[in-house]
Amino acid sequence: MINFASRSPRPRAFDVDWIHGSPSAKHNTDPDIQVYAYDEHTFVLRQNMAINYEAPFLFLLFGNDQAVLLDTGATESAEFFPLRKVVDELVDDWLTRHPADGYRLLVLHTHAHGDHIAGDPQFVDRPDTLIVDARLGNAWKFFGFDEDPSRIAHVDLGGRVLECLATPGHHEAAVTFYDPHTGFLLTGDTIYPGRLYVQDWPAFIATVDRLIDFTATRPVTHVVGCHIEMTTRPGVDYPVRTTYQPDEPPLELTVGHLRQIRSAIEEVGERSGSHAFADFIICRRDS
Repeated sequence: MINFASRSPRPRAFDVDWIHGSPSAKHNTDPDIQVYAYDEHTFVLRQNMAINYEAPFLFLLFGNDQAVLLDTGATESAEFFPLRKVVDELVDDWLTRHPADGYRLLVLHTHAHGDHIAGDPQFVDRPDTLIVDARLGNAWKFFGFDEDPSRIAHVDLGGRVLECLATPGHHEAAVTFYDPHTGFLLTGDTIYPGRLYVQDWPAFIATVDRLIDFTATRPVTHVVGCHIEMTTRPGVDYPVRTTYQPDEPPLELTVGHLRQIRSAIEEVGERSGSHAFADFIICRRDS
């Protein structure tokens, strides 16, 4: 049995050069899915931009009893986006090193937008697998948020217990995951180096406040979202549908960025539209 709580998480940079598309998608030679092992129990996957310009990041975390896959990417086709094959290979390799009977896979989501759930059908017939529908009624019932959206839910992978928070604003069913083993705060499309699309402004403000309060009592090494859309030039993003991003900043942000976003909220005030800041752009879409 692996002791995932043996020590506090140690902050360290992601030692990876992310695939970031190519000038010609026709001549792209990157893998369909890039796999980065942050440690032997934690994997970050990125979808190739030539397959879908969103190029979302996915997360595969292993515990003693089950693994969890957070999000399934932007493409349903296993031919063009072989997520099931890649996940199965990673699971088989992990179980070779850490044998366990009846090992399960749990598929959860940061929210229900199409670029985060498209690959779900690839796992429908996978044995020992539970897929939790990302839509509000199903996802929030699984976490118990339907009865108490302010609660902190727990998902026990077997000694590795994720803390889960309802964090609407970008999407009504958005969920943020905190992993005490790595110290990752996995924020989906709520917080990341890019365009923060806000559908519900009051809910977004409450979510940012809640994340600031939450991180004040946890050792957070990185705030990790699901996209990179900014360039290395402060306040400048890549245009929507870009498939070549050679000057990306790191994926990982800090707790300090949460406070920067809170200050940016005050600066934006009641103004709708897009508001650029150094490491992110707040896109307020008032309904």
